[in-house]
Amino acid sequence: MSRISQCMKALENGDIKKAYKILEEVKRSGIDEEKLALAEQLSSLGFLEEAQVLYKNLLETYPDEGELLIALAENYINLDQEQEAILTLEKIKEGDPCYLESLVLQADLYQLQGLYEVSISKLKKAEQLAPDEPAIQFGLAEMYFETGRLHEAAYLYEKVLEYGKTFGSTNVYERIASVYSAAGEFEKALDYYERALEGRLDINILFGYGLTAYQANYFKKAIEKLSEVIELDPDYEGAYLPLAKAHEQENEIKEALEIIERGLEVNSINKDFLYYAGMLAGKNGEVGKAEEYFQKALQIDPTFIDCLLAYNQLLFSEERYDVSLPFVEEALAEGEEDPFLMWDYAVLCQKNERYSDALKAYQKAYSYFKNHEEFLQDYGFFLLEEGIYKEAIEIFNQLRQIDPTNMEYVDILERLEADE
Repeated sequence: MSRISQCMKALENGDIKKAYKILEEVKRSGIDEEKLALAEQLSSLGFLEEAQVLYKNLLETYPDEGELLIALAENYINLDQEQEAILTLEKIKEGDPCYLESLVLQADLYQLQGLYEVSISKLKKAEQLAPDEPAIQFGLAEMYFETGRLHEAAYLYEKVLEYGKTFGSTNVYERIASVYSAAGEFEKALDYYERALEGRLDINILFGYGLTAYQANYFKKAIEKLSEVIELDPDYEGAYLPLAKAHEQENEIKEALEIIERGLEVNSINKDFLYYAGMLAGKNGEVGKAEEYFQKALQIDPTFIDCLLAYNQLLFSEERYDVSLPFVEEALAEGEEDPFLMWDYAVLCQKNERYSDALKAYQKAYSYFKNHEEFLQDYGFFLLEEGIYKEAIEIFNQLRQIDPTNMEYVDILERLEADE
């Protein structure tokens, strides 16, 4: 029995001590072919550090051997030692048969580290060496897509299409559709989604098609495709919100609410579903239901500003200022400083007769709304009520500049300036 077989058998039997003894013997006295074969066997079984010993030993004899450097680099990669892998790959010289493979592996590693431009430079160098290699074209297209260089990505994906509709497990038509969708070229994207679905139904591609149709304002098409997604998989959570919004755009509020409520059956703590359900219920005249949905969303995230502002609007319309105030105060306590929320807080404090807090909130919000007529009206009339006339004159002067034809502003200013 060869020493390789003996070592493998010892490992299988859990006799690590014997396996290490054989490994040392091979390292010390084995021929190069034996060392390489054992290293490959050890790597395939996951004994990476043990294999590394033999690869390094061989590289002492053959320091420029590309295949050995590739094998050692892959060993480092499997051990999550990315920097060591890069340093190893950089030792492979241009002209070595493994140089191209080295560039591609380096590109992958730099991508994992978030160094996208370095990754792209490695792939472009690889492309110069093998301009017709689809794997390199595809990898470069993926990098361009990831870094937002969308038209360059589309061009290379189109070149990859010359080799077939799919590359590995990827539908290339779908990739091109995603690129055009990201670029806002929805008409082109829809055409490629159609091609991507020819001959094979893929629920993720179907969802992309429906979402892009919604973004292109083809709401009936979006409803058709997104409904199909949910029919295929009722748990496909991402389809519910755009489907409900498509129904809303078609003024089908009841249907939109039904869809989003079905989505809440899939995920009852999705705050975006709860917020949107509240909006739709309010539009549908179901105030109690709207309030319930808004409150549930805010229990999940007290700083959910869009929801809080919508809830405030609902309560303001019913003059229920005491109900809204605690939710706003909780969000402010969490550090939220949205200017519209601060404006709401000023109004709420004013309505709840907390005038000192209202003044501070108005003053804080003022820096954001110096040219906002509605805010300046709220602030100006509050100052009048509180007898803070000097500041009121300043605010009503601003209002008169915004709307010189408004006689109410003129009359108030004349009275204030006369009193001064």
